[in-house]
Amino acid sequence: MKSLKLCDTTLRDGEQAAGVSFTRAEKLEIAKLLSECGVEQAEVGIPAMGTQEQEDIAAIAELNLPMKLMTWNRSLPGDIDKARATGVNWSHVSIPVSEIQLQGKLGLSTGEGLNKLLGAAEYALSLGMTVSVGMEDSSRADMGFLVQLVNSLHREGIRRFRYADTVSAHHPGQIAGRVSTLLGEVPGDVELEVHCHNDFGLACANTLSGIAAGAAWASTTVAGIGERTGNAAMEEVAMAWHHLYGGESSVRFDLLKGLADKVIAASGRSVGDAKPIVGQLAFTHESGIHVDGLMKERATYQTFDPSEVGRSHRFVLGKHSGTGGVAHVLDQWGLAITPDTAGRLLVRVREYAGSHKGTVPEYMLVQWLMEEQQRAQNAV
Repeated sequence: MKSLKLCDTTLRDGEQAAGVSFTRAEKLEIAKLLSECGVEQAEVGIPAMGTQEQEDIAAIAELNLPMKLMTWNRSLPGDIDKARATGVNWSHVSIPVSEIQLQGKLGLSTGEGLNKLLGAAEYALSLGMTVSVGMEDSSRADMGFLVQLVNSLHREGIRRFRYADTVSAHHPGQIAGRVSTLLGEVPGDVELEVHCHNDFGLACANTLSGIAAGAAWASTTVAGIGERTGNAAMEEVAMAWHHLYGGESSVRFDLLKGLADKVIAASGRSVGDAKPIVGQLAFTHESGIHVDGLMKERATYQTFDPSEVGRSHRFVLGKHSGTGGVAHVLDQWGLAITPDTAGRLLVRVREYAGSHKGTVPEYMLVQWLMEEQQRAQNAV
């Protein structure tokens, strides 16, 4: 299975999430962590937003990271000029490719849109920049037009194109078919990137299907932050590609949690305790059946060992715990108990969890054990 390439857009599309604004210091730290994590390329901002954005991008460029950088730009010469001034030589030039967006946003026909894109791309190339092309709303565009666009830009020397499921119009089967069809009608050296949004919770699945169908690059964000319901989560795509598809990537799995923690904190948002891979409860177990199985053989309730992402299983006590979980928690405190004592403590655990609608703190279980032992001594 081929190696997955990541173009992470946390610093562009991720920051476009409502209410998110990274400081320059946060952007620099996130860029460093992305690079350390093994991400091949990062989309680091939109120069046309203004002077502060341009200076932030320039500061990232001055880090001289081994990771490639790109900026996002509209198909306008003025955007290209601002991008070039940041010191980032890779200019991603984007335009809507569906009739509904071309007409609704820009008042252009498909032919006029193609000419506008060609003009901007040619201008960027004339400045000596590396150019990739973004096809916004690809999922609702006519396939014949997409083929014409890619072949026209390919003749200008452009090899990288982004297929964007901008409004989550695809399910995994559709994007696989569309990617396969498009790649079958364009030169073999075209590198297609898939950029999926998460309005139906399918961004990760759609991204993986697109890659399996022949796309070379996955566009992701850390923890899936982004417009509306977000983008494909980088950590989910990378781990699923490795474990479910048997593919390779350059991602340092053990660094994913630290990267996600930084991005989530900087965003000021919560992505949910149960978020796959990086959520606080991703490897936390309460159910007695699960805890018993994991204590006997970890493979019973895991697809991959959490140590791969620098984490570990954690057992908590609650309404669905069993005596094995009670004994395990106390064993971690160096305390051994009999099955009868475990049973009595479990009754208290379930009563507390039910009335408080939560888990039982470990110190409380230890306290209950001390009470049980004191009662036993007093009864002698």
